Amino acid sequence: MSASTKQELLNEAVREYKAFHEAIHGLNEAHMVEVWLGTWSVKEIVGHISGWHREMARALERMARGERPVPEGVSYDDVDAWNARFATAVRDTPVADLLLELDRTHQHFMQAAAAVPDERFQPGKTAGKIVDGNSAHHYREHAGQIRAWRGSRGI
Repeated sequence: MSASTKQELLNEAVREYKAFHEAIHGLNEAHMVEVWLGTWSVKEIVGHISGWHREMARALERMARGERPVPEGVSYDDVDAWNARFATAVRDTPVADLLLELDRTHQHFMQAAAAVPDERFQPGKTAGKIVDGNSAHHYREHAGQIRAWRGSRGI
């Protein structure tokens, strides 16, 4: 993505979040829990996105305060382990609650991103990478997977 300003990134995040919601619109409870992406269903995908929202909103809040985004002793290098942690954490959460949580975490993430100074969003800078990677890019990736799955199942 070539967006170079904070506002462009935030606008793209809003557009792709809407597209993600459109990709899951109309799925019933059985569809939401049907495992089809490795060991994940749409429910785990949603939980994993919410988990990254929560985690990266904190990183953006630290950046807005002028701190390093990642606290000492924390590493996001093992993305698969974080993904598994986030997906596993929602296994017993009702789908309706999980969808409400997705909206809440998205809103919190966007507020945290908006609070980071504009100059931190220059091309190649951490804030832009965090925002795009955990919003627009992430929503687009999973919405595409869900649309393909729906198409293959005629849902």
